[in-house]
Amino acid sequence: MGKPTGFMEFDRIDDGKRPALERVGDFDEFLVQIGDDKLQTQGARCMDCGVPFCHTGELIGRLATGCPVNNLIPEWNHLVYQGKWREALDRLHLTNNFPEFTGRVCPAPCEGSCVLGINEPPVTIKSIERTIVDRGFENGWVVPRIPETRSGKTVAVIGSGPAGLAAADMLNQDGHEVTVFERDDRIGGLLMYGIPNMKLDKDIVQRRLDLLAAEGIVFKTGVNVGETITAEELKSSFDAVMICVGATKPRDLKIPGRSLNGIHFAMDFLRGSTSSLLSQTDAPISAEGKNVVVIGGGDTGTDCIGTSIRQGCKSMVNLEIVTRPPDARAASNPWPQWPLIFRTDYGHAEAAAKFGQDPRQFSMETVEFIGDNDWNLTGLKITEVDWTAERAGTAPFSRVEGSERVIEADLVFLALGFLGPDPIIAEGFGLETDARENILANTKDYETSQPGVFAAGDCRRGQSLVVWAIREGRQAAEVCSKYLNSSVKTC
Repeated sequence: MGKPTGFMEFDRIDDGKRPALERVGDFDEFLVQIGDDKLQTQGARCMDCGVPFCHTGELIGRLATGCPVNNLIPEWNHLVYQGKWREALDRLHLTNNFPEFTGRVCPAPCEGSCVLGINEPPVTIKSIERTIVDRGFENGWVVPRIPETRSGKTVAVIGSGPAGLAAADMLNQDGHEVTVFERDDRIGGLLMYGIPNMKLDKDIVQRRLDLLAAEGIVFKTGVNVGETITAEELKSSFDAVMICVGATKPRDLKIPGRSLNGIHFAMDFLRGSTSSLLSQTDAPISAEGKNVVVIGGGDTGTDCIGTSIRQGCKSMVNLEIVTRPPDARAASNPWPQWPLIFRTDYGHAEAAAKFGQDPRQFSMETVEFIGDNDWNLTGLKITEVDWTAERAGTAPFSRVEGSERVIEADLVFLALGFLGPDPIIAEGFGLETDARENILANTKDYETSQPGVFAAGDCRRGQSLVVWAIREGRQAAEVCSKYLNSSVKTC
């Protein structure tokens, strides 16, 4: 714990944010870190709670509770309060390969399970985590760790997102020769192209990638497994294969008018925006001067809102088919589950500042895309839905009679989640998949239906959080390393 009475003496102080109308003028990170002295008192709020649910990393009622990577949160909160930042960094790296990523983009299920959060604002765990690792880099404490010995075993990691990088890091530290294959032109996967720069600066990502390369990991870009190189070639060239390709197949909205110009999947838009930012070229899909509608919520929907505003959109509407969440926990959503409550994310706040109102419209179904004679999108036909009455045989809601209307739109982004991984990987390796087309592998050994081929992250569990991907990458690396070591010949 920090200070025995800290939780009674100090109020929660969140990280600041640059003013909304200022930050939408660039793609720089929007968070403003509070001072170290204030952060130390935030660490002092950590209680002697007995059973720290913040780092349990379990599922209760199919909702996350605590930190999936089992961060030693009370320990490094205590060290931060004492000003022992170097020791706090060591504790943090024991369980999390990339705290600079999770400290920026994780929704912080740890805070949702904080014991103090039962009746008070929880400890600011996420901001403390980020500050610890950023301070570590600033002071030169984070340096390459070169393995002293090598096993002589080789591993191919397919995919360089958070799961692939975590697996590669762990396997490399165990002394194996690791090569990471990425089909994009840059390493990082979701971290590089899926999360906008204002949430996760790409220099932060590259800083860690440079460190991993200095530690001995080999990165190869522009390699599309199944096309550039076959599964058989990888299996014959490496002692083990780790598949961490994510869940990249987007969910579509197949309604009348879907083929009109101006309707795009969210990730195509976000990827193009980041790519143009890195290469200093024009974005392939631009929201400048457009009436934009984002269909779907979550982080991806919010990122589309924030990116569109930065590109200079004319207006912004965000349609969500679900009902508006409650302001406080419902009785069916008790602590320590993740609180399913109404939140205003950075993109919503920016839209409100720019256009005068929150862009979200809840309980809305899009029933048709409308276009002109040149097949260009001009609007959406939408209707309100009632979740208290099912639509016989088709949906768990019904349409509200007389609520149908048309809204103007030049550009639509579909942020409806993902269905699973690109099937080319499973087909190439001859792997079994589950009913959702995810690669079949359990969390005991992460081994697929093919010996020596492992799978982790979203391609195995389905669309999830960066922190869950890191957890799976770490755990899969552990069993993969045991597999490799068991085949090492001894004298």
